[in-house]
Amino acid sequence: MRNTIKYLAVLALGIIACEPEFDTPIDDEGVYSSGEADFSKFVSVGNSLTAGFADGGLYITGQENSFPNILSQQFALVGGGEFTQPLMADNTGGMLIPGADTLPNRFVLVFDADGAAVGPARLSGTPTTSAANNINTGSSFGNLGVPGAKSYHLGFEGYAALNPYFGRFASGANATVIGDAVGQSPTFFTLWIGNNDILSYATSGGVGVDHNVTGEMNPANYGADDITNNEAFDGVYRQLVGALTSGGAKGALLNLPDVTSLPFFTTVPANAIPLDAATAAFLNARFEAYNTQILPGLAQFGLITMTEVTERQINFVAGQNFVTITDEALTDISMAIQGPPFNLDPQTASVLSQLRQATPQDLIPLTSSGNIGVDLIGDGSAVTGVSVPLGDKDVLTVAEQEAISNAQTAYNTTIREVAEAIGLAFVDVKSVLAQAADGGIPFDGGLITSTFASGGGFSLDGLHPTPRAHALVTNLVIEAIEATYGATLPVVNPGDFGTVTVSNEVN
Repeated sequence: MRNTIKYLAVLALGIIACEPEFDTPIDDEGVYSSGEADFSKFVSVGNSLTAGFADGGLYITGQENSFPNILSQQFALVGGGEFTQPLMADNTGGMLIPGADTLPNRFVLVFDADGAAVGPARLSGTPTTSAANNINTGSSFGNLGVPGAKSYHLGFEGYAALNPYFGRFASGANATVIGDAVGQSPTFFTLWIGNNDILSYATSGGVGVDHNVTGEMNPANYGADDITNNEAFDGVYRQLVGALTSGGAKGALLNLPDVTSLPFFTTVPANAIPLDAATAAFLNARFEAYNTQILPGLAQFGLITMTEVTERQINFVAGQNFVTITDEALTDISMAIQGPPFNLDPQTASVLSQLRQATPQDLIPLTSSGNIGVDLIGDGSAVTGVSVPLGDKDVLTVAEQEAISNAQTAYNTTIREVAEAIGLAFVDVKSVLAQAADGGIPFDGGLITSTFASGGGFSLDGLHPTPRAHALVTNLVIEAIEATYGATLPVVNPGDFGTVTVSNEVN
């Protein structure tokens, strides 16, 4: 991620992490009310967004600033009971896993001796949290957010052996996340799940399978980067909510934000290749036969459409240029151009097989920035993003974004329908967080945007909220609870919460 810094205008001020200060003092207890809700036993179920995961890792400060923990402090003013979390052992963000690779430490924003930003880097040091030290008290923790969890993972027996975050605190080897939540007889809950059912597909550049196309309903047949079928999600989600409300608990259901508007996908520009006039002219001469003879010839033979001829044109200019990419949605022409009349060698045919230049609508994941402009041989003849296209994992195409959007819309429809059907609070996170990418979200003393590192809304992994954004989510949940259950609760000031860490000196 060091290479991403060349795309950023990182601000040194306004992004220093600080400890949260709650907006309302404890002695104001008498002016608040729980309304029809009972907060005496609060559990929060979900994935990394619930756990407090940030900056590419799970660590104590992130957990302490998770929205469920902030929310529990407000609930305490109206009869809320003790709220505990499976805290990590330190603030490194990494984890030791016996017999497997150590989970990496979290990102911090580092500067050189002259004060210039040199990009996010992994925090140094060895983590002290070990997956071997199983806490085995999952049936007592209020925060049951498990990083990496998809909707269907929450009810999967044996998930503790597959996910070390849950393995640390699961109540037993065959425990389920939802079982450990329900086993506490909650009086109130929040559920924020479903993001990972599409996010892993997105962050992998769409290399997974969209099961809304395959029709596969059984998650046992899904790969790690696949999109969960809409109907499968609907069925699982209704079961989760049914379990959480089985004892009469009230709760709040949070919908899913637009993942493709996150800084992970919007920081690196698609026109990331700078060229001078001479280099652009040289490259255009190399692609002239491809543009003017091969592509029209393939269309004449009926092997591709005239639309594809237009989409596949490669043209470079002096200045910033759109990267070349492999687009699996295009017809594979590699075999056709190896034969007459083109007779290209297999290597060239492979490069040209599904080649096109990116458009402003294509998204380059943050982690792909280091793959752009790499000279593979050293003589300038094989540069990634120019003469060698970026692979599928390095680009999220419009078609792939559409698949994500369609699934997200269906998931959010389910979440709203379930909330309305049984009278639960519905929290429209999607609509509010969309403002972060469209002008920003104002708060008392500032503005939260989705600008990478300096916007205040997202941590250094470009995906997860900062403490300030968790404070914002807390207020959204409170507003929904007040509207649904007639409660009166204090909100918090997002400005009292930090954003990203700008030093490698972290305790």
